[in-house]
Amino acid sequence: MVKKELIVSAIENGTVIDHIVSSEVFRVMRLLNLEKCEETVYMGSNLESQKLGKKGIIKVANRFFAPEEINKIALVSPNATIIEIRNFEVTKKTKVELPQRVKGIVKCMNPNCITNHEAIETDFSVVQNPDVKLKCHFCEKFTTKENMEFL
Repeated sequence: MVKKELIVSAIENGTVIDHIVSSEVFRVMRLLNLEKCEETVYMGSNLESQKLGKKGIIKVANRFFAPEEINKIALVSPNATIIEIRNFEVTKKTKVELPQRVKGIVKCMNPNCITNHEAIETDFSVVQNPDVKLKCHFCEKFTTKENMEFL
């Protein structure tokens, strides 16, 4: 039997997000607004991975992500790796890190929380044991990864 492979073009400049949890690839695409990106975007899901079993990957040409965007990736896929490419060469490769706090990027799921009624920026402590959870600074309610609604 002949093994067939599909090779995806390398990007000259841009970012590769590797080792995304397969079930979270489309969520990461939405969080980063990549459906509106006018540059080339490659996406793969359920790819074989020795580390994860199955993984997702996203390649975005001519785009580099801000720390706030990388924090969003970390919240939904804490084992992801960010690879920056310049002139077809890897210039930086970092594993995402969960921040200790996130402000203004996730909505509090408690309908009675002050952040849902007043013009106050949300503020959460990040808890991981073993799954990612956020604890609201104001009402102290927890939000799980599955229930996170990004602003």
